[in-house]
Amino acid sequence: MKELKSFQKKYLRGLAHSLKPVVSVGQKGITDTLIGSINEALNAHELIKIKFQDFKEKSQKKALLEIMRQKTQSQVVGLIGHAAILFREHPDPEKRKIVLPRK
Repeated sequence: MKELKSFQKKYLRGLAHSLKPVVSVGQKGITDTLIGSINEALNAHELIKIKFQDFKEKSQKKALLEIMRQKTQSQVVGLIGHAAILFREHPDPEKRKIVLPRK
């Protein structure tokens, strides 16, 4: 997946504004179950919010997000407070729900 441009991230953050978090990261951190849940949610919705329950430091959240991004082949759209936004385009063009702006 190619890197998102800043205007595309802004567009996706706007779409994510009304979304509720579908995955929560608790004190156990990143587990195989968590990665599986993120993958399922990305396949179903393409754009998801993740809530950090027990991680308050921004550096901790960024480190966890980088691991999640790599393991799920997704892109981080934003980190606002204790919520992160991830995006991964559906591999099947016919099942894609979100059309990214080109310019």
